[in-house]
Amino acid sequence: MAYSPEPTATIDQLRVYRCESPAELGALAADMLTDAIQSVVAERGSCNLIMATGNSQLPLYTVLRERDLPWGAVRVLHMDEYLGLDEHHSASFQGYMRRELADRVPLKAFYGIRGDVADPAAEIARYSELLRTYPADVCVLGIGENGHLAFNDPPADFTTDALVHIVTLDQVCRQQQVGEGHFASLDAVPKQALTLTVPALLSARMVLAIVPEARKAEIVRRTLTEPISPACPATILRRQAHAHLFLDAASASRSDDLLN
Repeated sequence: MAYSPEPTATIDQLRVYRCESPAELGALAADMLTDAIQSVVAERGSCNLIMATGNSQLPLYTVLRERDLPWGAVRVLHMDEYLGLDEHHSASFQGYMRRELADRVPLKAFYGIRGDVADPAAEIARYSELLRTYPADVCVLGIGENGHLAFNDPPADFTTDALVHIVTLDQVCRQQQVGEGHFASLDAVPKQALTLTVPALLSARMVLAIVPEARKAEIVRRTLTEPISPACPATILRRQAHAHLFLDAASASRSDDLLN
């Protein structure tokens, strides 16, 4: 993983890249991820990714799936799913991953989290075993409007030994899903989800945080300035020397004084 562009700023240990547009952000993040995939496949013969969903990730997927990559050596896992939704629901994260990547490039394997299971504990055990069998080389994530990483809403557990757990989603998180157009109303948003834990996400050899859009400007500033604390889960990224945060002009707009 040799490709390392000069960051706009480094906040504690977190390298931050300010781009002018979502397209520029997507291209830069795709360059770094492309290099990581190629390097790991050359080194080990295969590469394991944990990937995020949501509107904020589209600039990356738009570029990434057009790249000439050794997809047949790449395994993809993802990080969360609503309890009670099957993959055919329009808001399913497993369904999103299939639409945006897994059905469009010839992956070695895609492992979806099943939200519609009768036994969530068994699904937690199954997916935890996949994470142990295929430890992540790169984790690509976003930051929620409440600072969550995956569905680890505040206060997040930074020290759990679990890899996957059930969480109850807070109202800010659920309202974000309505605002992004995934559900028609707050009442339609499931109240619980399966999610990878914060330690599971950060265990990857490289972490790329993709955070465009003006609606993320306030949480970006909080991420970069607040004390590192479970009260704002994304602040933990500042302790990760292997983490990279990608912003566009809109999401960086309240943090420009930190990035000059």
